[in-house]
Amino acid sequence: MYVTNPELDSEDLVSKHAALVKRIAYHLMSRLPPSVQADDLIQAGMIGLLEASRNYDASQGASFETYAGIRIRGAMLDEIRRTDWTPRSVHRKARQVAEAVREIENQEGRDARDVEVAAKLGMDLNEYHRVLQDATGCRVFSIDDGGVNGEDHPQPPADPRRNEPLDSLHSDDFKAALALAISNLPERERLVMAMYYDEELNLREIGEVLGVSESRVCQIHGQALIRLRARMTEWTTD
Repeated sequence: MYVTNPELDSEDLVSKHAALVKRIAYHLMSRLPPSVQADDLIQAGMIGLLEASRNYDASQGASFETYAGIRIRGAMLDEIRRTDWTPRSVHRKARQVAEAVREIENQEGRDARDVEVAAKLGMDLNEYHRVLQDATGCRVFSIDDGGVNGEDHPQPPADPRRNEPLDSLHSDDFKAALALAISNLPERERLVMAMYYDEELNLREIGEVLGVSESRVCQIHGQALIRLRARMTEWTTD
């Protein structure tokens, strides 16, 4: 009777699917800050692939590529959360902007405008827009973690140490509150969120639809995320 060697099978799976690790890494890189290093993601992903090759059970029905994709992306997520490439200054400024947005909206009873928030923080618009772009870079990944080649993979458990409002999608009540908050965003911010997360367009493609630059789309996206944070303070513990 022919008996396969599990070690050889594992090595063969790793060799055949090494390219999957790079594909997933560069897919995620397009949604992360420039400070994130592809080599770090690939290294973490290779560990995930190795674990997948050792634990894969074909009798469960899923193809190895699908199973490995989940483990690879999970390993990369863990590496990102463990390392946290985002400078503390970015988090601090994002919190300050969110607080300014919250105060203005509570006082005026309407959406806070860019010029108002910038003035309240003592910034010019250029500096304020840079903060928005930085905020986008450090938060996109938490809610936009789509699969490779359009696959819809299960998500890894949320890290309990994180408390950004968009990182708490495991809560049904939170999902309802978030959906309501998104529906109440200014029209252009709501449109950008829909195209980015629902239609999975990239920033350049959204810019072409709206007739604005890619950097402007990034700013609008950052403003939407910060506005959501400001309106959902009851879900955070900053």
